[in-house]
Amino acid sequence: MTPADLSSTVARAVRRAVEDGELPAAADVPERVVIERTRPGGVGDYATPVAFQVARAARRPPAEVARVIAEGLAAEPGIERVEITGAGFLNFTLAPRAAVGLVRDVLSRGPRYGYADDAVETDPFCWAATAEFRRRAVHEAVVRILRSQGRGEGGAPPVVAPVARRDGDVAAAYGRDAAVWAALAVPARETPQFGAGLLVQDESSEFFLVRYAHARAKALGRGAARLGFGAEAEAGEPGETRANEEAAAPAEKPGPGERELLRLLAEYPLVLEAAAHRRAPEQLVRFLVRVADELLDFQHCVLPKGDEKPSAAHRARLALAEAAGTVLAGGLALLGIDAPDCL
Repeated sequence: MTPADLSSTVARAVRRAVEDGELPAAADVPERVVIERTRPGGVGDYATPVAFQVARAARRPPAEVARVIAEGLAAEPGIERVEITGAGFLNFTLAPRAAVGLVRDVLSRGPRYGYADDAVETDPFCWAATAEFRRRAVHEAVVRILRSQGRGEGGAPPVVAPVARRDGDVAAAYGRDAAVWAALAVPARETPQFGAGLLVQDESSEFFLVRYAHARAKALGRGAARLGFGAEAEAGEPGETRANEEAAAPAEKPGPGERELLRLLAEYPLVLEAAAHRRAPEQLVRFLVRVADELLDFQHCVLPKGDEKPSAAHRARLALAEAAGTVLAGGLALLGIDAPDCL
């Protein structure tokens, strides 16, 4: 089970509980349930406060509602453990998902990985050119993210603090993409910060970091092609050795960098869902920075070194790097920012 699958699975458990009479018919059955990574010190892998939402309409204590939902999920394939903490928070530990399936899913869906099945096209879309720069950037990003999750643009748009007058024409001063990044990097109600750091061409600039990481993923593919191999998610888990290739060598296990990248790829649909639910593109910005950091650390083990020959491990690592680059490109597109192949 993926973290994104968990959202619909919990919603189905609530619906079944209502249909079976375990929860009153008046209970609010959400179409989608917001699932988030458990915070440091928390229990399990993921958590949701859905019991509080259901409890209000059901007129039951959240802890009681959480217990009913947890019992309905006890035998669900892919969920190792469900625990209740606090006044009614549901916490989940998922069974490990095979890396090969996750990477193949990302590569097959491309920039639309993480989109809901009922997603509508996110482009073309544009607010009136006369709108204040930051308001336009925020509202466009929110609409793109909402559409990626199959949601319309209904509801009140977020309140947006404008660019400070002292910053002047930020698109002209820093370039449109850098200015959009800065406009979206903080919550809409907060005043964005602009400065010379946006123009820095090294990893101290988060704007540069994310686009550079995408460019590095593309460069790894070009480097592999020159060495005569390509990405093969079907080669197996990152680090595995093919049976017909170096069969005598022991299979390697995914290292910490690979595991963290895989975890982030699995979480991406949840990040989009949460950003849509809260109309908060800054959550996507923060996530892309994390992916870029991990990819730039991981890149050094992707291509063969010295006289080393390309192996199944290299092909699988390349597939993982390309999947991470795909997520970066897709996320930047939702923000309205270009993802160049070279920097």
